[in-house]
Amino acid sequence: MTRRSRLFGPRERRGRPRRASGSALPVLAVADRIIGPNTYVTVDYELRDEDGDMLEASAEEGGAPIRYVHGYGMLVPGLEAALVGLRQGDEREVVVPAEAGYGEYDESLLLEVGRDELPDPAGVKLGDEFIAESPDGDEIAMSVVEIGEKQVVVDANHPLAGMTLRYQVKVLDVREATEDEIEHAAAQLDEAHEHVHGPDCDHDHGEEPVQLGKSSKTKEGKELN
Repeated sequence: MTRRSRLFGPRERRGRPRRASGSALPVLAVADRIIGPNTYVTVDYELRDEDGDMLEASAEEGGAPIRYVHGYGMLVPGLEAALVGLRQGDEREVVVPAEAGYGEYDESLLLEVGRDELPDPAGVKLGDEFIAESPDGDEIAMSVVEIGEKQVVVDANHPLAGMTLRYQVKVLDVREATEDEIEHAAAQLDEAHEHVHGPDCDHDHGEEPVQLGKSSKTKEGKELN
């Protein structure tokens, strides 16, 4: 990782003390490394909603610590910004408002699509998720919120959109990222810019995407008459 030298102003340069000849430069201990650009970070976490209800945690069954390269948008912006400067062993509660998390809830992202356009029209259920394709070619993760005989309403908002999120985090490790880790993180960032559903998408891109239908103003999940 390239380190930037500090730029001193005229007064600081004149008054800067000189290091005695023969004295050794300080060695940076592992615990002194701080979270910043191009560091590889491991974090234990709990995620709760605004009311304090648990949404997920690294310690729960099937959970795992967050492992990421800092500075490449691999976390929601509010959480990534709050971790800057923390060291191994540091703990912090981070409150992330919707605008710094998964965004405000956007009613225009409720859309109607033909039921026969879905991968399994007869077996579609509320909460089913799939990939849709917009007219300009963007792929969007969507979930079914209403079901009718011929039409379904799908929601392209992230499930946590519009929510204030409360993270309790503990930094387990901070180290310099390897070149391969940085290249991988940069590639994920580039891919996220090309896909609406972002770098943490876990959907199967092998399925044929559904073409988007017309906008719907319905919000609450239910079956259409």
